[in-house]
Amino acid sequence: MIILSRKSLITVYFTIIRPIFVVSQANMSSGSVDADKYSVAYVTVPNTEVGKTIGHGLVKNKLAACVNIIPQVISIYEWKNEINEDNEALLMIKTRTSQVDKLTEYVRSNHPYEVCEVISLPIKNGNPPYLKWIGENVPEN
Repeated sequence: MIILSRKSLITVYFTIIRPIFVVSQANMSSGSVDADKYSVAYVTVPNTEVGKTIGHGLVKNKLAACVNIIPQVISIYEWKNEINEDNEALLMIKTRTSQVDKLTEYVRSNHPYEVCEVISLPIKNGNPPYLKWIGENVPEN
């Protein structure tokens, strides 16, 4: 189980999440018609090699259109009554919301952690051609 520190959460918010919302608010003609049809999932992994293995499998199995690997994140969390600090990589995965459960099962089956992080957020707005591309690469079923 990964619990991010306040500083890590703030960093993720200002570097990844907030820019998405700022851009989408600035361009109201974006793909808001497809709100919640697509999601971004976040998965922490122990290193980029594990991230590449999981990422390739997700794309090959049509569970993700794209997996970005963000190297060198530091996770601070409590596990089994002990505070831990680990260097990890973060996967940012673009998919259909309808496929998040299958994506989660794939990650759980291929992840080395006893309890791995898989969290997702709906994409509320975005570049319509990019959202269409996600849909073309990740089928409904």
